[in-house]
Amino acid sequence: MLQPTHLLLILVVALLVLGPKRLPEVGRAVGRGLRDFREAINGGQHEPREEVLSAEPSPPANEPADHVA
Repeated sequence: MLQPTHLLLILVVALLVLGPKRLPEVGRAVGRGLRDFREAINGGQHEPREEVLSAEPSPPANEPADHVA
């Protein structure tokens, strides 16, 4: 597991290697790549989930019987 000090060290090294002008570009590219990777892993399941959440709720089901025949 990465600790905060490890993340800070990685950020400092990235700043030294890439420079302050190029670091935001690389950060955006990495973020887009991770998002695309997650969407590919999920198989595009993100869009249908939003449609289900915004759909009207169905009416409640009938009450179950008190006994089993």
